Amino acid sequence: MKIGIICYPTYGGSGVVATELGMALATRGHEIHFFASSRPFRLTGYRPNVFFHAVPVVHYALFEHTPYTLSLASSLFEDIASHGLDVIHAHYAIPHAVAAYLARQMGGGKPPIVTTLHGTDITLVGSHPAYAPIVKFTIDQSDRVTAVSRSLAEETRERIGVTCDIRVIPNFVCGNTYQRKTEGFDRTTLAPKGEPIILHISNFRPVKRIGDIIETFIKVRRRTPCRLVLVGDGPERVRAEQDAREAGVIEDVVFLGTQTAIIELFSAANVYFLPSETESFGLSALEAMACEVPVVGTRAGGLPEVVEDEETGCLVEVGDTDAMAECILRVITDPKLNVEMGRAARERALTLFPEKKVVTQYEDLYKEIA
Repeated sequence: MKIGIICYPTYGGSGVVATELGMALATRGHEIHFFASSRPFRLTGYRPNVFFHAVPVVHYALFEHTPYTLSLASSLFEDIASHGLDVIHAHYAIPHAVAAYLARQMGGGKPPIVTTLHGTDITLVGSHPAYAPIVKFTIDQSDRVTAVSRSLAEETRERIGVTCDIRVIPNFVCGNTYQRKTEGFDRTTLAPKGEPIILHISNFRPVKRIGDIIETFIKVRRRTPCRLVLVGDGPERVRAEQDAREAGVIEDVVFLGTQTAIIELFSAANVYFLPSETESFGLSALEAMACEVPVVGTRAGGLPEVVEDEETGCLVEVGDTDAMAECILRVITDPKLNVEMGRAARERALTLFPEKKVVTQYEDLYKEIA
């Protein structure tokens, strides 16, 4: 099949899932066409059956805000015709599902559209009164709709009031790629004295509650030596650096910025920390689990569907930094518990969310409508 995939190119779960899905489909012989404003950060090197289409971002003095949806729809329309795409898979409702709908209408009702909901396209943007009507319309007009967790599917029905069926197809992880590495990485570059490492990876948006990470780390560090490694970039990074400096812990906080070699970072970590306000799924937690890293997170959104409390990590209420600190302390100071949780985490990741199983679900979905 020839499949068009629309996604965000930046550091974030939806773009990662879309890219990994496309690459996995390409290895199965499908022809994959990615559409984004720039090359997705996980789409590296040459890959057979994979094509990337950069959507032009037109700047014109008349427009205060660049009408990206329109240029995306035009690009889709042209490439649907020139490449004979069988299916368009839009990851994220706004603006991708909207653009896919416009392109399909321009093309006379073809090809069919699959829309995958990832979280903030519903919980933050899509439920805003300015966008809710168009989000509901384009979701209902999609030929198939999926959500990455049961929690997100339920929230979409409640917030948006969609009438179509929403199929839950979770995120996935490749166990051959995501596994703990014991060689080839010098852990002392992050923890010179062999201290336990608390790891967090995100796009540093407010929903990730970066302030809770710093506050929790301060409480943990008071009781045991440890290091906090923060990977990614975004609007909350500057505040996090300021908070760490004012609290006098900056020397034990490592800001790495955006990184691609995350498996090595997971392999160095003793615990993965995800104290988000909400998580539609928690892909980074799943990747950590596959690398045998226990996860401390919040009982928010779809994260409890991924992390099994007290088995593969710990879950606490949003904002409860005292409980977060206690959980992290228990995990990083008890080597036996750390190993047991890590092994259980990998087993759960590869049993419930293996790449082969989930990619096949998408493949079957395409066949239903193509």
